[in-house]
Amino acid sequence: MVDFQHIKKARRSATVRVKLKNLIDGRVIEKSFLSTDTVETPDLEEKRAQYLYQDGDNYVFMDLETYEQYTVDGNVLGDAINYLQENMEVGILFHRGAPAAISLPNTVELEVVDTPPGVRGDTESGGSKPATLSTGAVVQVPLFINIGDIIKVDTRTGKYVERVSK
Repeated sequence: MVDFQHIKKARRSATVRVKLKNLIDGRVIEKSFLSTDTVETPDLEEKRAQYLYQDGDNYVFMDLETYEQYTVDGNVLGDAINYLQENMEVGILFHRGAPAAISLPNTVELEVVDTPPGVRGDTESGGSKPATLSTGAVVQVPLFINIGDIIKVDTRTGKYVERVSK
C-alpha cells in the first residue's frame, strides 16, 4: 500500500481509496474498498539480511540467521540502490519465495564525494546545492557542506537530515 484515504460521506457507508503497488512488476493502481470488504492476505515473508556486494546488475545479500545468500535484481531494489552500503542490515520481503522488495533503515550516513563550494551570501538558489554521495546518489545540501563531510540522509524521502560530527 503506497497511500490511502478514508472517505465518509453523509448517509453512505465509509470507503477507503488506496494506491497499491504491485511488488512483481512495480505498477501502481488505485482501488476503492467499502468498509465491509475483505482482502486476501498475500504470501509474504520478511527476513533480516546484510548487504554484501554488487555483481553486475544484481545485488547479493546474506540471511543473518541461516547465512544463506540471496541475489536480488537491481530492478527490484529501485531507488534503494542509492543508499546501499556494504555490511548494511536491511529487511528483504519475499513473495512466494522470491525477493520482491527491501526495506532500508530510515536514515543512512554517507560521505559527500563531490559538491561545488558554497559561496557566502549565495542564497539565490535557496541556500542549498547538489552533493554527490559515496553511493552515487545526489541530494540537496546546505551551503556549508563540503567534500569529505559525512551527512545523514532520510532514505524514505531522499533528503538531507543533518551533518554528522566526525
